[in-house]
Amino acid sequence: MWTRAGIATQHSRRGCVMLVAPAPALITALRLFVALALLGAFDTLYYHEWRARLPALGLAARDELRLHALRDFVYAILFATIPWIAWQGFYVFALAALLLIEIVLTLWDFVVEDWIRKPLGGVYPGERVMHAIMGIVYGAALACLIPTMHQWWLEPARLALATPPPSTLLGAILTLMAAGVLLSGIRDWCASTGMRGSAWPWTPRR
Repeated sequence: MWTRAGIATQHSRRGCVMLVAPAPALITALRLFVALALLGAFDTLYYHEWRARLPALGLAARDELRLHALRDFVYAILFATIPWIAWQGFYVFALAALLLIEIVLTLWDFVVEDWIRKPLGGVYPGERVMHAIMGIVYGAALACLIPTMHQWWLEPARLALATPPPSTLLGAILTLMAAGVLLSGIRDWCASTGMRGSAWPWTPRR
């Protein structure tokens, strides 16, 4: 059947699972989130790990590492759920809160990283460009996601399972990215506490 939001749905035999087909705008949002995940992976591996070696700074970079970790945890939730779950009814507010938290953490990180990186000569110019590009992609993803969130708001409150063939590949990629960003967040959080071995493969800086 078709819901009033124009989303195709189908009940399972047990009647406990709702399958929700995504609108084209949601597919575009997923593609943009994949692009964002790839950009974020490059930013983390090249600038945070290889160039700055932030985990090796440990307690000296505690604030930046914790901001990165918190943001990674938010992205892990977003990447793991948006391809597969429709946040319907009042659950839209929880999704909106996560999206807003990411923005706040990113803006806070812009301020913190400037003084954390002073001993390293500041934030790398290429890294600033990368952050700007990521901000643009994130904004574009939100612009595509908002119409879908509006549709979800019109539905009865539930976390509905979405399993359409068009988003299976995107969902699989984002699920893998969710696992990767979660591990990155755990690493950064451990490094922020000075936990032994958390700076590997870099030598901790004293």
